[in-house]
Amino acid sequence: MSLVKVKTALGLGLPNLIRVFVYQLGIKTGLNKVKSITSEVKQGGFFTPYIGSTVNTQCNTQWSNKHTYFGIERANEAIPNWQQSCLNGELAPADKPWYLIGDFNNQLGDIKGVWEASRFDWVVSFSQHVATGDATGLKKLNTWLIDWVDKNPTYNGVNWKCGQEASIRVLHLALAALILKQTHNTTPALLSFIKAHLKRISPTIMYAVAQDNNHGTSEAAALYIGGSWLAQNGNAEGVKWQKQGLKWLENRAHKLIEEDGSFSQYSVTYHRVMLDTYSLAEVWRQKHDLSCFSKRLYTKLAAATNWLFYFTDAKTGDAPNMGANDGARLIPLTGTDYRDFRPSVQLASVLFVNKAAYDFSGDFNVPLQWLELEIPKQSIANKSSKDFINGGYTYLSCENAGLYFNYPMFKFRPSQCDALHIDFWLDGQNIFRDGGTFSYNAGQKYIDYYGGVKSHNTVEFDAHEQMPRLSRFLLGDWLKTSIKKELTVSNECQAVTAGYKDRFGCEHIRAIKLQPNVLIIQDIINGFKHQAILRFRLAPADWQLVGDSVVSELCTINFSADINIKRIELTTGYESRYYYQESEIPVLEIEVNKPGILTTEVKF
Repeated sequence: MSLVKVKTALGLGLPNLIRVFVYQLGIKTGLNKVKSITSEVKQGGFFTPYIGSTVNTQCNTQWSNKHTYFGIERANEAIPNWQQSCLNGELAPADKPWYLIGDFNNQLGDIKGVWEASRFDWVVSFSQHVATGDATGLKKLNTWLIDWVDKNPTYNGVNWKCGQEASIRVLHLALAALILKQTHNTTPALLSFIKAHLKRISPTIMYAVAQDNNHGTSEAAALYIGGSWLAQNGNAEGVKWQKQGLKWLENRAHKLIEEDGSFSQYSVTYHRVMLDTYSLAEVWRQKHDLSCFSKRLYTKLAAATNWLFYFTDAKTGDAPNMGANDGARLIPLTGTDYRDFRPSVQLASVLFVNKAAYDFSGDFNVPLQWLELEIPKQSIANKSSKDFINGGYTYLSCENAGLYFNYPMFKFRPSQCDALHIDFWLDGQNIFRDGGTFSYNAGQKYIDYYGGVKSHNTVEFDAHEQMPRLSRFLLGDWLKTSIKKELTVSNECQAVTAGYKDRFGCEHIRAIKLQPNVLIIQDIINGFKHQAILRFRLAPADWQLVGDSVVSELCTINFSADINIKRIELTTGYESRYYYQESEIPVLEIEVNKPGILTTEVKF
């Protein structure tokens, strides 16, 4: 295992390891000035009465007389207890400096349950209500903010622990100021609050950068937006933060977004977080006549927009639950469901492609209305079969079906054992589906199940994982695609093949053909010792096992093999479409104990 850890460390990259080491050493020794910073938030209201023309656009009502956590609404009118977890009701410490609080606490459980209310989605919702003429909205907005500052003294407690969490607050406060037209005449209280956040984010951004994920993009955007905000209100100190943020916005996009638009985290949800972050930065830049970003950045963001457009179902807005899903959603200007990705796709398409992703009406246009952006007359072309070879994804489609296939092309650390996973969709319904994530700290069994091979539509060999788990967020022995045949497309058939061999010598080659009304999957498996289990995690429906077929009103699935099939069984599994929410789903398992070829035929 020590050799695996060394190989994994090298995969993470020496510069990143050095950044993490220097950060941890700086925190322990006090050399990092983040331990010595002080900042006072000035008293008074944070926002003043709205004096613009009353806006006649629908608001996000997910915080109207209720709280909305991780996309789930809960009846509650009270100001949240900022130290109480919305997941289990436990309290986090509020009187310790943030760097003395551990990352994981068994009693508290998942720290994200505390952080959720302090991401300030409600700030955006309340500001919308103020702009539409709600007489009580301003008082509520200021009262909640004043209470937050009172209960979360600067740099004490868990809500100051994470630079990304602080950054998300900055981004949502900036969005509220845009809505209320108060970015140039900002109150002293709000400016001091923003400054306190930037003083927390700036000294530790190298740690965020070392993660090669959306921590770096979020913190860069907060520094860029917050710094320019301070500078435009007469605080010269903001200029250095603006420059620091701009540097890392450019750097992170260049490194983390592939030429085909794939993102380093191999996650649809985290891709949305990254893209929303850049969308907000671009809106802020435009509204304040700041210099354009580089052409290289815009090229990467156009590709990233196209990627999310491909992964989003136009009819429903849903997307494959692929990769880590922590319940994050930025720019909450609409009350659309958490799993509707269209508002993000439409906004990014307007900003970075200068085309509409969707040329029909829908709530996905609401953010454009709030941000006063015109919908372009030209639209993005319809999706067609495409291979995202840099990220390791293939998309196949016919009239009423879509298929997503991922194969291991890991330039960055993977978070789930999902090699050769298939997500299959019919008429906007997810037939073969991914398990999701559930929680990062609800117990090892959840981490193992949702991050493991059992939560994906692929083959499990000899009851071991595709890649060994080294820690909560780190897998070792990253798989490599050993065979990849080029995507072929004709009028009658679209086909793709990919395969890998794991550390035990177990080999899986998957050949996929999508034709009108039929999907054919061939799984060639060998190298295992005892057993191989092929799983298809199915949409909830009345599935019936009839011989070598599984039948429902959605489709019929037939199985065959050139070897003896030991077992075909409909079992029960679990999925988490929303963070910390779990439900049962039917799972089809086909077990064999000899090498061979399994053929699955889906008729629809």
